Amino acid sequence: MQVSSVNDVKIYNLSYGKSLPEWLSDRKKRQLQKKDVEIQRRIELIQDFEMPTVCTSIKVSRDGQFILAAGTYKPRIRCYDTYQLSLKFERCLDSDVVAFDILSDDYSKLVFLHCDRHVEFHSQHGHYYKTRIPKFGRDFSYHYPSCDLYFVGASSEVFRLNLEQGRFLNSLQTDAVENNVCDINPIHHLFATGSSEGRVECWDPRVRNRVGKLDCALSSLAEGTEVQALPSISALKFNSSLTMAVGTTTGQVLLYDLRSSQPLLVKDHLYNLPINSLNFHNQLDLVVSSDSKIVKIWNKDTGKLFSSIQPQTNINGVCVYPNSGMLFTANEDPKMNTFYIPALGPAPRWCSFLDNLTEELEESPESTVYDDYKFVTRKDLENLGLTHLIGSSLLRAYMHGFFMDIRLYHKVKSMVNPFAYEEYRKDKIRQKIEEARTQRVQVKKLPKVNKELALKLMEEGDNEAEVVSRKKKGKALPSILGDDRFKVMFENSDYQVDEQSEEFRLLNPIVSKVGQKRKKKLRLLAQQAVPEDNDEEPEGRASSEEESSDDDKSWVEEVREQRRLLRQEDRDRRRQERKDADRNTVLPQFYQIKAGEEFRSFNDMARKQKLQKTSLEERLKLEEHSETSGMADTAVGSKQLTFTLKKSEQQKKQQQAEREHHEERKKLRRSAGHLSSSRGRGRGWGGRGRGRH
Repeated sequence: MQVSSVNDVKIYNLSYGKSLPEWLSDRKKRQLQKKDVEIQRRIELIQDFEMPTVCTSIKVSRDGQFILAAGTYKPRIRCYDTYQLSLKFERCLDSDVVAFDILSDDYSKLVFLHCDRHVEFHSQHGHYYKTRIPKFGRDFSYHYPSCDLYFVGASSEVFRLNLEQGRFLNSLQTDAVENNVCDINPIHHLFATGSSEGRVECWDPRVRNRVGKLDCALSSLAEGTEVQALPSISALKFNSSLTMAVGTTTGQVLLYDLRSSQPLLVKDHLYNLPINSLNFHNQLDLVVSSDSKIVKIWNKDTGKLFSSIQPQTNINGVCVYPNSGMLFTANEDPKMNTFYIPALGPAPRWCSFLDNLTEELEESPESTVYDDYKFVTRKDLENLGLTHLIGSSLLRAYMHGFFMDIRLYHKVKSMVNPFAYEEYRKDKIRQKIEEARTQRVQVKKLPKVNKELALKLMEEGDNEAEVVSRKKKGKALPSILGDDRFKVMFENSDYQVDEQSEEFRLLNPIVSKVGQKRKKKLRLLAQQAVPEDNDEEPEGRASSEEESSDDDKSWVEEVREQRRLLRQEDRDRRRQERKDADRNTVLPQFYQIKAGEEFRSFNDMARKQKLQKTSLEERLKLEEHSETSGMADTAVGSKQLTFTLKKSEQQKKQQQAEREHHEERKKLRRSAGHLSSSRGRGRGWGGRGRGRH
């Protein structure tokens, strides 16, 4: 039995624990009950309260004595007698059961709607009659005053089968394309059907006319809600004469007063899953609604959550035992869950011992669970990247952490680590393999983590065991390797000892000396265990005080040596870092321009060719005017180097003085026009030749 508390409401899971297979013999079952603690602690309220594979629906007879469950595989119906707390009978069927109902106060009259359009009737002895409806059915209701069965399904018609006359009557024509569910009010017998278009149509069976229509799809949607598909009606239930509950495929439950077209209350399950079951608890004015993931119990007037149940498997349906705090769930699992909530009411008459049992368990601690909220620590927020939400309305501080919406947590978790489930699955598989290996012949081997430490502990343990074994009444102390408290140290890699760290190197001399002292002590114990004739200390051997003083001096020297080595390594590391930084520094690259060569560029080839056609005087004037020189070299990939020739003040003054001198000489220059070629060639060009006299 498992005990939990949701919103301060204690919930007892009576079917929690291991279940024994049917094919085991009684002797084998008794042996397992003696060995397995979980089997000893389990409570088998009703014997064999399970299905071979899956249970689809559960119902309780009106007298409260019989519990009937439909399931598969193979398709079958099982009846349990609560007075005997055991299985009364089991009947196999030809096809799966879509819905069934109990027409009598006990199990003597049953009706089954199958998935292949067949309607099967059972009496107390077994199968009675089988017929077929025109369309595939999804639900049906029984009208007691007229003995009519109303079938709804994949059709706009509602088929009527009269059990008194034994024939089909005229069908009811609805405005819907398909009808999913139906129900009849137990007081004034108003018939209601829910369609796939999100509408509910109400009919009066006396005149076979429609008396009202409700549009529940628009009423279930709040402002700003994103609509992916039109909500359909998935569950329908009447309570008293004026109250009706409607469940949609988008996870909303709407409470209506039949005198109004607007819902009194809209309760959202917040899982966006179809509502598959609706029940009323009239003693406390509560509504029990369920989808495939959770069962919620809430107040029908205010909508405040009373409690919730979240099994480990998907839910197919919920059945509340009348006038009690017990309810059953049909799951996608062989086991049918049984829950007992003392706050809803007392235990049924056939299991009244549960009240005494729960009173004894009230003092035991239980786990506290908050509905729709997840408790996270500050470290969890750092891993999820949500530390910026601290102080906002999305996080509520509580003790050493925060509460956050479960939907936000799942969404962020899937975004941060989309492969979390795969890692979890691999870890589980690895654990299962390790558990299976432990059952084999064990070979003494070192663990994967801290192998050196484990080897050291194993050697010391062997020495201690050898010394203690020499004593007569000595008992060996438990080893660290065999102690479960230290098991994680040799399994989790986070506990790996880093022997190159500064802390380990400074502490290792002390630890090693302590280990040496321990070995010396073991040797002394071994010598004491062996009787000796001469108790005097041998000559030439130092006393224990002198040995301890020498040991202290030696480990102090070792610590100093380790400190010196650490300082030297630190200096070497810094020197290497500086060298690496100098090596990685990028220096500017310089190119040498040879004398007499131009630095050409591919981009201005036309301009260069044009300059080559000009005279030397024009090129020099152009360079003096621009005072820049641009040279390109085709060997470096069409790159251009441009620089400006800067002159000092002294050079500028010297050039200015030379220009002034040239201007002055130009003004003083004498003309040579009087020396013409007609007067002869001048002096020295006589007839006798040059240089002759």
